[in-house]
Amino acid sequence: MQALPEQDPDVEWPTDEWPRGEASGDGERFEKALDRFSAQPPDMGVGLALVVVQGGRLVAERYGPDTTPDTALISWSMAKSITHALVGMAVRDGRLDIDAPAPVPEWADDDRHAITTRQLLQMRDGLDFVEDYVDAEVSHCIDMLFGSGREDVAAYAAARPLAHAPGTTWNYSSGTSNIVARIVGNVVGPEVGGVLGFMQKELFDPLGMSSAVARVDGAGTFVGSSFVDATARDFARFGLLYLRDGIWKGRRLLPAGWVDDARTFTAHDPDGMFDYGTHWWLWRDRHGSFACHGYEGQFIVCVPDLDVVIVRLGKTPAELRPANVAHLTDVIESLATA
Repeated sequence: MQALPEQDPDVEWPTDEWPRGEASGDGERFEKALDRFSAQPPDMGVGLALVVVQGGRLVAERYGPDTTPDTALISWSMAKSITHALVGMAVRDGRLDIDAPAPVPEWADDDRHAITTRQLLQMRDGLDFVEDYVDAEVSHCIDMLFGSGREDVAAYAAARPLAHAPGTTWNYSSGTSNIVARIVGNVVGPEVGGVLGFMQKELFDPLGMSSAVARVDGAGTFVGSSFVDATARDFARFGLLYLRDGIWKGRRLLPAGWVDDARTFTAHDPDGMFDYGTHWWLWRDRHGSFACHGYEGQFIVCVPDLDVVIVRLGKTPAELRPANVAHLTDVIESLATA
């Protein structure tokens, strides 16, 4: 596992403003990659924002139609990695043991009681949940977010039966993330303003993510699978927190080892191009990269070997994802070569 780079003491933390710099690497290839994004080629879908951070400095940004540095855009499933950060903070404060049975009341008297919070974070809980973004006839995800479950997403997901013994089978599930988000809300309690107050105080404010807005459902549960709106620069701040091993301005926000846990292999996605860690995706053949992924081509990619964070946001059909991954890989490789 690649070492995580520390912040250069001569570079200001971007809590208020991003320090600027020039990219190092193959400058011509890098500019061509930026220009390709700006050209909005049909094979890449609509690109709304591309932000590149190297060595803690903002070295490039490009924006698409009707989008500026101040435009807040939806995270979709990148929110799952933010949920991972919230769990880490609850663990840091001694509020949650992720290796104990998950505190889910619906499971108290059946076989689901054995599911641990760690298994939820690894998507190895065993629950019967179909993650499909197109076919509403089979998708539990669509029904949870926009149909019968939308007022209480965690209750909808927690009601799903077991399809496999806990810990035996990997199954990517937005329902699982919403169960985890409710657990965080329950353990932090109302005294800190609930999960939104906790998120603001412990995550958004320290990082300077002033644009970030997390959404809750009718039950007050953070929809931790899908719904955080923020600018590309603020999503880059979140990526930098993980690239810096959970430390910000000398303060440890995430427990020691929490980022390594995120980028430890859990499973290979048989339907995709990546491995899965713990609420983060693994791009290990790209300089140790690990990433947040979201529907419609949302990415935060952390590249330890190169001290780089790349944010790409857009509206891209799933079938065009390989072209966007290839483009992001091109950006990465342009920064890896002189």
